[in-house]
Amino acid sequence: MRKLIATVFNYSLDGLLADEGTAFWKFCFDQPENRDPADEAHLDFLRSAHAHLMGRTAYEGIAEGMTTSTDHPFADILNTGRKVVLSRTLKTADWARTTIAAGDTTEEIDKLRVGGNGHIIVWGGVSLWRSLMRLDLIDELRLSVFPYVAGEGTRLFDGVPKDYQLDLVSSTASSNGIVYLRYHRPRWPSDRPRTTSAGRPVDDRHRRDPGRQTHGPSLRDQRGPLPDQGERASLARRIGDLNPGWAVNPNRISSAAP
Repeated sequence: MRKLIATVFNYSLDGLLADEGTAFWKFCFDQPENRDPADEAHLDFLRSAHAHLMGRTAYEGIAEGMTTSTDHPFADILNTGRKVVLSRTLKTADWARTTIAAGDTTEEIDKLRVGGNGHIIVWGGVSLWRSLMRLDLIDELRLSVFPYVAGEGTRLFDGVPKDYQLDLVSSTASSNGIVYLRYHRPRWPSDRPRTTSAGRPVDDRHRRDPGRQTHGPSLRDQRGPLPDQGERASLARRIGDLNPGWAVNPNRISSAAP
């Protein structure tokens, strides 16, 4: 099952995205990390993506930039890579290897996920990120936080669930003070079933946490056979010896595992 990874660039300390034309936008693109993004590990991450997912606005902006600035380090990766645009209004896509996905968002994402491992990168824009968070489809969120208080801009997390828990995977900083944060979305087991955009329930029996082992013997198989009555009585006596005052019912002991 492929992971859906949202990559959010140019994010301020006060939780704002860099809108084009603002002072924060200029600050971000004056940094060498944006002028010449040459980090090999990040380029490998982009190259190895199964697909690059975008909304219409992000698609139109990135397509124009990458097809005209062909010397940009991302240009060859994105110009030759597989791209999917989630849009019900975009009718044609001239950028090579681009597919328009106009169906239900959850169902379109699940089509991309199945059939292999690896990852799918979500480039945005902000409406798409929010929609995917509301549908609980994002597996990992990567934020590039700049040392800047913007005061104006677009808020990433407006309109997303208030109980959206994330687990920190890693945190690294550049020499210029940009902090790169990786968060994993815990999703198994889940007490909140997923639905499609139309509210229909999604069959999640095939889904597992991407970081969780889903093969090999089950936990009960690894624990071995259940103990018989004599073994349970012996275990009850041992527990009672170690914990005076405890009343241990041997019939409640179901495994000989330590």
